[in-house]
Amino acid sequence: MDHNSYKTAYATKATVEKGWVVVDANGQVLGRVASQIAHIIRGKHKASYSPHVDCGDNVIVINAEKVRMTGKKWTDRVLFTHSGYPGGQREHTPTMIRSKHPERLIEHAVRGMLPKNRLGSELYRSLHVYAGAEHPHTAQQPKEIKF
Repeated sequence: MDHNSYKTAYATKATVEKGWVVVDANGQVLGRVASQIAHIIRGKHKASYSPHVDCGDNVIVINAEKVRMTGKKWTDRVLFTHSGYPGGQREHTPTMIRSKHPERLIEHAVRGMLPKNRLGSELYRSLHVYAGAEHPHTAQQPKEIKF
């Protein structure tokens, strides 16, 4: 056998085909839907997956305000932010976040499931979250996925 016949074909930025996907978060549990979204953004559902290349799809999440959390997480869970200034640490509960910016709950959950490097920052740009049922990406003809 020739040693060239066993060569592994890796995906590159030029050969990757990125599609568009719509996910409805209505009634879904936050962590479970976030892990599925991160899986699609990363591209692990494709046969041509390469860990060092952005080969995932663009994901549009609608109805982010209707996402569920189990137990008493709406009030007991605490998320911290820091402004960078002394004394700039703030505490937020998911209830407070949902009242002002409902899409940030899903964004925060998915971002935590992506790699913490330059590739992760690039992958995060493939996520588009909207609080309501409407989105401005109809021209991309996204496919709807049910979990």
